[in-house]
Amino acid sequence: MRLLHTMLRVKNLDRSLSFYCDQLEMTLLRKTDYPGGEFTLAFVGYGDESDNAVLELTYNWGKEDYTLGNAYGHIAIGVDDIYATCAGIKGQGGNVTREPGPMKHGTTVIAFVEDPDGYKVELIQTKAR
Repeated sequence: MRLLHTMLRVKNLDRSLSFYCDQLEMTLLRKTDYPGGEFTLAFVGYGDESDNAVLELTYNWGKEDYTLGNAYGHIAIGVDDIYATCAGIKGQGGNVTREPGPMKHGTTVIAFVEDPDGYKVELIQTKAR
């Protein structure tokens, strides 16, 4: 068994694709419209689905609001240079909600950003600076 994907419902697919592909540097792996069901699925990630877990962004046509709820935590992404990554995200208009720094009660350097729909994404420094 292996983890295949995580699905997030999005309000505006183009805006979400811009965030995940441009700011977080994922690749759009595939995108399919389903006119009968009035939805579009876009799969994004850092590698082919056959070898990597990816994100499924689901856009339900005409649906412009969702309640995130309080059970969702975050997606975590390892980055080589968390400071440059956060600067790049801010430079593209992204929302860094927690600046890079050591996690509380630890030494791992983390930051948090928010996607256009309010989903939290944790960035974790993977290489020593």
